[in-house]
Amino acid sequence: MPKDCVAITGGASGIGLASAAACVARGWKVAVCDRDIRALAAAETRLGDRATYTAVDVTDETAVEAWIEAAAGQGRLIGCVTSAGRGADVPALQTGADLFRAIHEVNVLGTFLAAKAAARVMQDTGGGSIVTIASVSGVRGSKGRVAYGSSKAAVINMTQVLAVDLAHKGIRVNAVCPGPVETPMVAEIHDQATRDHWLRHVPMRRYGTVDEIASLVAFLLDETQSSFVTGQAIAADGGFAGAGLTSLQG
Repeated sequence: MPKDCVAITGGASGIGLASAAACVARGWKVAVCDRDIRALAAAETRLGDRATYTAVDVTDETAVEAWIEAAAGQGRLIGCVTSAGRGADVPALQTGADLFRAIHEVNVLGTFLAAKAAARVMQDTGGGSIVTIASVSGVRGSKGRVAYGSSKAAVINMTQVLAVDLAHKGIRVNAVCPGPVETPMVAEIHDQATRDHWLRHVPMRRYGTVDEIASLVAFLLDETQSSFVTGQAIAADGGFAGAGLTSLQG
């Protein structure tokens, strides 16, 4: 009998890859898409035939729909994780329209296209769970995040709207809002000064791991564990979003 399947955008690295591994560990089939061919090859080395690997630009509606259709052909599509994303740490007055547009295209439009395509399948197969990857930068203002932060705020609101629109179809939609996490994207855009700045304001005084985020993703995907949870934006951020005055010691 075909296994239940989870489709993951940006699934070849970082949080997406860790989420794919967590899903495989639960016995689910995984359909990974990513635009990075080399990352897809590395993901295949890690996950093997427990997943499928497809090069997809998440801003291409036709390509996204074809990938979701293929994923649904592997088994009942029970979940979709929208992990594909683009970030930047650029001051507002230095952020050009092209960069702003490019970040919103991937983070907002890409999330919507994948979620919509998955929901169209799920509504006819008993429902499912969509998990969007937002950010605490979409919850609280952070320096250098005028494009990234506003895109993730849009993802959070989109998640809430989708949860309302899709609830009667048996589809749950929730957002995970990571704080600073050790990912390839963070390694690229967080210099030492940025890292020091984050660590001063995260009560747990450390960056998170991709596995810590993936465990929350898997919980939200699992109908046996989170069946009454929808429309939520859940921070996994070492206390950053909820912090008021904090000690700078430790």
